[in-house]
Amino acid sequence: MTNLNDATFAGDDPLMPAHIEQTLQAIARLHLEHHRGATPWQRTVDRLTRFFGRPRFAAMLVAFLAAWLALNLALLVTRGRTFDPPPFSALQGLATGVALFMTVFILITQRRSDQLSELREQLTLELALLSEQKAAKMIELLEELRRDMPNVVNRVDGEAEALAKPADPEAELVALKESQLDPADEAPAPEEPA
Repeated sequence: MTNLNDATFAGDDPLMPAHIEQTLQAIARLHLEHHRGATPWQRTVDRLTRFFGRPRFAAMLVAFLAAWLALNLALLVTRGRTFDPPPFSALQGLATGVALFMTVFILITQRRSDQLSELREQLTLELALLSEQKAAKMIELLEELRRDMPNVVNRVDGEAEALAKPADPEAELVALKESQLDPADEAPAPEEPA
């Protein structure tokens, strides 16, 4: 019997078991490979998107808008004309262009993040299926051990037999699809006028 003091630990941290350290390293490698796979253009877009998402950018935007409006109003009052008279159509066009670029940058960044999320989801699904298969095998082995032990009363356990069979992912997927209701099926039928 192994006690906690005999466990093998990784690294310099005596509180981190080796299997957890290996898992953390595998996740870090997944993220590193994803980031290394980015093109220079994608890295630039990521940096710009991070910049746009900071409070500093919002403050700079407010300062720019205030300066634009103040300069135009000051020129209007002092000289009677300005480079962008109210309703500030040049400012509106500039804001529309910036908003368009920001939207495209955010979409590009989100698409790239979704790729990493899909990899993590696939890994999670594969690990869940593997865990289910391992659990089924353990139940099967325990049931076999129980039947082989002379001092244990032999009995039929239907639930254990069912759990000992690994799930069929294809059949589970079909059942899941069939169990999902179409939103149109859930809506109540409109009442006919009397």
